[in-house]
Amino acid sequence: MNGSSLQKQVVFSPRRRRIPGLALGVATVMLVVAASLAAIALAAGGALTLTSSPNSKLGEQVVADAQGRTLYALSPETTHHLLCRSSECFKRWPPLTVHSSKTKLKAGPGVHGSLGILRRRDGKFQVTLQGKPLYRYSEDHAKGDANGQGIESFGGSWHVISATPSTSSTPPATTTTTPTTPSPAPNPSPGYGY
Repeated sequence: MNGSSLQKQVVFSPRRRRIPGLALGVATVMLVVAASLAAIALAAGGALTLTSSPNSKLGEQVVADAQGRTLYALSPETTHHLLCRSSECFKRWPPLTVHSSKTKLKAGPGVHGSLGILRRRDGKFQVTLQGKPLYRYSEDHAKGDANGQGIESFGGSWHVISATPSTSSTPPATTTTTPTTPSPAPNPSPGYGY
């Protein structure tokens, strides 16, 4: 009996050791699933924070994406008047996009102005700052690069978005007003029956 009793202990003993291992495995799977669900939620809506980054070439802080890449605007482009619309433009100037119109946009330190999301004709959601669609430049390869500053192409001039509130490398938005000449008062029609 001692031998069979001992044999049962040996049989049950490994199972006892497996239970903590099984619990650890289940906990690991649950953590992986939770992390995956969080990543999916971030991709579906999530959040995007714009930051500011020093630029030694320009001698100022510039607005950058989450990876530290300099952001640009095409002047005189606005959300209602898009100039960068071709695949050639997008190849050279990739728009800063998010996956959903429900993405929360956050302005980090040094980022001034209201952020928004523009739905382009191709269905992509492009981030805007102060009504200007935001782009990156394909020839910027490192944080702080601003190789696209001042380039004239695609119907306008490309400028970095300044994070310095007192000065801006982006030309101020101008509104052109056409003076209106008041129309002369209509001639009174001749009265009848007087």
